[in-house]
Amino acid sequence: MFSLFPALVSGSVADRSALRFGDRSLTYAELAAAAGALARRLDGAGRVAVWATPTLETSVAVVAALLAGVPAVPLNPKSGAAELGHILADSAPSLVLAAPGDVLPDAVAALRRTDVEVTVPAAAAPPRPQAPPGGTTGPDAFASAGRVTDPTAPALVVYTSGTTGPPKGAVVPRRAVAATLDALADAWQWTGDDVLVHGLPLFHVHGLILGVLGPLRRGGSLRHLGRFTTEGVARELDSGATMLFGVPTMYHRLAEALDASPGLAAALGRARLLVSGSAALPLHDHERIAAATGRRVVERYGMTETLMNTSMRADGPVRPGTVGAPLPGVGLRLVEEDGRAIAGYEADGTPTGACDGVSVGEIQVRGPNLFTEYLHRPDATAAAYTADGWFRTGDMAVLDPDGAVRIAGRKATDLIKSGGYKIGAGEIENALLGHPGVREAAVAAEPDADLGERVAAWIVPADPDRPPSAEELAEHVARDLAPHKRPRTVRFVPALPRNDMGKILKRELPRD
Repeated sequence: MFSLFPALVSGSVADRSALRFGDRSLTYAELAAAAGALARRLDGAGRVAVWATPTLETSVAVVAALLAGVPAVPLNPKSGAAELGHILADSAPSLVLAAPGDVLPDAVAALRRTDVEVTVPAAAAPPRPQAPPGGTTGPDAFASAGRVTDPTAPALVVYTSGTTGPPKGAVVPRRAVAATLDALADAWQWTGDDVLVHGLPLFHVHGLILGVLGPLRRGGSLRHLGRFTTEGVARELDSGATMLFGVPTMYHRLAEALDASPGLAAALGRARLLVSGSAALPLHDHERIAAATGRRVVERYGMTETLMNTSMRADGPVRPGTVGAPLPGVGLRLVEEDGRAIAGYEADGTPTGACDGVSVGEIQVRGPNLFTEYLHRPDATAAAYTADGWFRTGDMAVLDPDGAVRIAGRKATDLIKSGGYKIGAGEIENALLGHPGVREAAVAAEPDADLGERVAAWIVPADPDRPPSAEELAEHVARDLAPHKRPRTVRFVPALPRNDMGKILKRELPRD
């Protein structure tokens, strides 16, 4: 029988810690009782919105919805009124799940509300969880609610970032959640003995699906920081956590703190696995962390619509600048603008074409990890797929001979056509980050009367009082890559605009 949470349903690890947020925690038995009681209240509810604060209540709400077979729509508490209004009108949830003390904005408060009651036993003498009215604890607590086993049924509706228009609701089926988490378990040797720590938001794939549902599917534990701090990371790794998830901004802060904190370096060195995602981790942060801790940061690549596509392996080489090879069960290919496939890998790992580490193409993927549709957008869904069933990611990359994927950037914003060459902004950014005078870098195209487009770079210098010259940076890139890839325009800025997940917002880069 298909189950997203076999350990939770079976009761096999009833006394193990499942979730901890600050000083509040639930064992698997307690989570089963709390989520099971709520799941029965959701029977027949249709889609439900979840006010996704970084709390136990959000985690219990999503688990309960999944047990009840009700699609959950996570809401970003930082979203503005217009964005929330669009998401609610589009997804039409029947109610909103929120912690009892949450104050909801007007757009959300208009929905019928169900408070998520989570009673945490006293730490001094944790009692066995009490049965909810009319029910029991353990797997029987949600036996009636756990009857939905169709792997194609919707699990979540996760909204895209909306960079090319209003956010679209990606319908993520239960089989996609299971396939991604099981593939990552293979790549990362992730087991029930692992204890994950992170401070990611819970309204998107990284923090919610990987960071909450991932440990629960394995029968392991999550310790959520609530708010990311380097001190919190060190504390949890010192007290038994084995894995850390973060975005580049978080790893940058860790790297910055290492020189002044030998204890932090020792704590990171004890971690079994350090994972970064949602954007590329700059090379100098990779190197600083490796030098201080002896640990390399693993990167992976995914999207809202595809969940995870590739990853470095825990038992393989870690190469900064790559996001690893396709995960088990994922087919991946690079495609020219005319639709011709350059190179790739079938879902069983069989290579196709020439993975030469040079040719740039759009990444297309297929496999059980993909979303079902954009909610109410059959036109957008159809446009996202090729006639033979491959999803167009819009990301550009090259494939190395060993199967590693090197992201070159977004097709819409990071493919630069200059003087007859196709250039990926990502590889130039990586080259610039290899210069000691560069702290952060962003690269994009600008119109050029002679070349069609020219390479432009925005640089946050390592020392604002002594930035490298534009000529020095251009020569550095020309030596590392090729002369035609050097930036023709360089602008020095105090910071790069980023979203909550650490991705650079290139449309907001200052231009003359």
